[in-house]
Amino acid sequence: MKNKVTVIGAGSVGATVAYTLVATGSVAEIVLIDVNEAKAQGEALDIRQATPYLHPVKIYCGTYEDAADSDIVIVTSGVGRKPGQSRIDLTQTNVNILKSIAPQIVKYAPNALYLFVANPVDILTYVFCKITGVPKNRVIGTGTTLDSIRLRTRLSELYSVNQKQVHAYVLGEHGDSSFVAWSAADISGIPLDEYEKSLTDKTALTVSSYTREEVEEYVKKSGGQIIAGKGATFYGIAASVAQIVNSIYSSAYTILPVSTVLDGEYGISDVALSTLCAISNEGIVTTLTPKLSDEEVEKMHHSAEVLKGVLAQIEI
Repeated sequence: MKNKVTVIGAGSVGATVAYTLVATGSVAEIVLIDVNEAKAQGEALDIRQATPYLHPVKIYCGTYEDAADSDIVIVTSGVGRKPGQSRIDLTQTNVNILKSIAPQIVKYAPNALYLFVANPVDILTYVFCKITGVPKNRVIGTGTTLDSIRLRTRLSELYSVNQKQVHAYVLGEHGDSSFVAWSAADISGIPLDEYEKSLTDKTALTVSSYTREEVEEYVKKSGGQIIAGKGATFYGIAASVAQIVNSIYSSAYTILPVSTVLDGEYGISDVALSTLCAISNEGIVTTLTPKLSDEEVEKMHHSAEVLKGVLAQIEI
């Protein structure tokens, strides 16, 4: 692989993704593409001037033709919901943007892995597969990676432990019908329900009392809280994208909750949503179906039905 990445969309998310990739040093070359060429040029120059203190990454504003030979194409372009605009109208708008982008980028980067960040991410992931014919293993939606790190952040606070030792996932739609897979959550291999009981000195670590409903509300509403405070969320999603990119360039398979078109997993097909996936330089090598509770499987099916309901109302 050439360690070359193209980022489509140089807004707050796209620019922060590019900066984070430079900061992590996992890529050698980044192409920034945006309809606002001056914005893309400005962002590329600003980031390039940070490279002496970060990593020697080549980053520049380019065109779709410059995306040739990219290993990964990251799609962040899309618009946010306007006052009075329905979710369906917004979805159709962003699907239309994707339909205008897809033929141009696939023409020049037919063998790339495609990573979708723009929302609604599950819908765009599905639509891209359908309209381009790119194999589904090479099309990845960020899905619930962001939701999952919000969950891990909150649980690490409640259990007073390092965030990296919390293993917990949000699955399903990246949206209102997502759910926490509590049955698969643990701290360093110890199920959450058993963790506090396993402490030999219960005064050494503080475990705060909480309800699962409170944690799920935090996961679902913290994004809105960030938007209310600063207008947009981009650090968390940029870190999520960087993790996926690093996983693609890693020599070992990485398991992440990303959005992919399902084909029978949990009895669900022909819709994209998040389940655990093994990621490598081939894209999604395989999906995983960890044992979920009956209630969690029902929630996964509910997510699928919600997304299929949206797909039925838009023009692909």
